[in-house]
Amino acid sequence: MTEALFLADLDSPAVGDEVAVTGDEGRHAAIVRRIRKGETVLVSDGIGTAVRGPVLSSDVNGLVVEVAEVLADPGRPVRFTVVQALAKGDRGELGLEQLTELGVDEIVPWQASRSIVKWSPDKVERQLTRWRNIVREATKQSRRFRVPRVSPPLTTAELALRIAEPALTLVLHEAAEEFIGTAALPAEGEVMVIVGPEGGLTEAELDAFAEAGGRPTLIADAVLRTSTAGVAALAQLQALTRA
Repeated sequence: MTEALFLADLDSPAVGDEVAVTGDEGRHAAIVRRIRKGETVLVSDGIGTAVRGPVLSSDVNGLVVEVAEVLADPGRPVRFTVVQALAKGDRGELGLEQLTELGVDEIVPWQASRSIVKWSPDKVERQLTRWRNIVREATKQSRRFRVPRVSPPLTTAELALRIAEPALTLVLHEAAEEFIGTAALPAEGEVMVIVGPEGGLTEAELDAFAEAGGRPTLIADAVLRTSTAGVAALAQLQALTRA
């Protein structure tokens, strides 16, 4: 049986230490997941460090875990950021889960011109909290030791300014002539992928991104949904970094 992973603060853990999983996370582990004394679990701080060990106690206050092994995710030389245009319905949320499972490092919401969903100023924090909770849960489900960052949303103008920061920025578009498999990835640094909305990118957006240094890129022979395009792109980029 796969060991469950929970998130908690870790302070330079060592074998033999005891780690507490408290608050909502601890109550969820003990009451909802019904983790019992003696079970082996993983506890991660969400930024690369984790421990494995048996549960010493499980009650309404959470779990106490004995550290039998200290684990670490050292990170990778290439860091992946996906800029995701806002999408309606639960498909967008599924895309967030899958991006997390595949190892995305950062997700940036983008209010594209043709995005049907709009985040009004009074709802931004609530929507960001929802995205972050989805990513957090997907991190635990996929047993990752790093929770991807979900950044505040960008406008098109703000995104155009952001394009120059990564080592490489790819703009997914069905009319692009270059396939993602031919992209020359950097040996290290950030690779950013821009995913448009269901209605596609406007000419003005394409021009702005190209002028800023973004490279139009094709990922399939067919037009993919916005909720799957980023996932398909990330999977191919992950394969290229391991080729």
